[in-house]
Amino acid sequence: MRVLLPHDEREDVTLRPAATAKVWLGVGQNHETVAVPGVALGRHDVLVVIELSTVCGSDVHTVSGHRTAPAPLVLGHESVGRIIAVGEGGVEDAEGQTLRVGDRVVWSVTVSCGTCDRCTAGVGQKCRALAKYGHERIEPRWELTGGFATHAHLRAGTTIVRVPEALPAATLAPASCATATAWAALERASRTHALETARVLVLGAGLVGLSAVAIAADAGAAVTVVDPSPQRRAFAEKFGATALATPGENADIVIEASGHAVADALAAADVAGHVILVGSVFPAAPVGLEAESVVRRLLTISGVHNYTGRDLAGAAAFLAGRGRGYPFDEVVGAQYGLDDVDAALAAASAPGAPLRIAVNPR
Repeated sequence: MRVLLPHDEREDVTLRPAATAKVWLGVGQNHETVAVPGVALGRHDVLVVIELSTVCGSDVHTVSGHRTAPAPLVLGHESVGRIIAVGEGGVEDAEGQTLRVGDRVVWSVTVSCGTCDRCTAGVGQKCRALAKYGHERIEPRWELTGGFATHAHLRAGTTIVRVPEALPAATLAPASCATATAWAALERASRTHALETARVLVLGAGLVGLSAVAIAADAGAAVTVVDPSPQRRAFAEKFGATALATPGENADIVIEASGHAVADALAAADVAGHVILVGSVFPAAPVGLEAESVVRRLLTISGVHNYTGRDLAGAAAFLAGRGRGYPFDEVVGAQYGLDDVDAALAAASAPGAPLRIAVNPR
């Protein structure tokens, strides 16, 4: 049942059966199940039934206490789903096309206002009024805030991208974090170097690193990836890279995707090189900077955190196009049911875990 509420332009959508969300209460506590019998959609909001979500490293960091988060919250921000309701005023996708009930979609991790100085400057991922899926405390009228649920309530200001029916959900779910972040890193790199002629070094063969490898290799770059894990190095070669245990020759573009090799990244950049730091999203020891070396080598150092709506659209288009030639569907290991989300998080944090563990609410 759908009822328009004229006083605040919200539309009640009754769900039968009720939506279910797994709510994290704090470090050391198991998730609890919350039933959500209805959603109040605001103007330009969207309600999505979730097909599949994947466990990101930040989810693991949260439950282990390595990053702060406001409990109670619904974790998970890498998801693919299908629209089942659209709020008043309609919604457009990233390409300006009208979204409709039944569309299969991925969506940005961020909700941005679109009008503040940061949004108008092109860094909407740092909006003054920013909200993030999988990171916000649940509140009345916005309980379905993350991916570990049967449904997600997408608020106005979310970038939504329509995706092909034929692509595996395991390929699409991480697009809204790992793949889009890698796309943003390569977009930043392309401002100083032509990718088709660049020597690219990627430090860390996690999913962000592997996505960066595939995007750069597909653009024509000569790509090397460094990771201590033999298994990850072997897998990285399927994405178009030469894989090493330690850095070799210097590179034009260095992408630090692990968060553990910042000093190595700075040392590995050639003259006029561009170092892009994308993996440092958790607390770590400070890294010394030899400023004279940076100056004499004419280095550019960039930080990339999250991504813009354009980056998500670019990443999704890559996965739907030339990215089909890379084994993105193999990055997901076991799939767990929604009631087993604690086991899924434990599996994702175990030594030798696959790049992604999935939570399948169906």
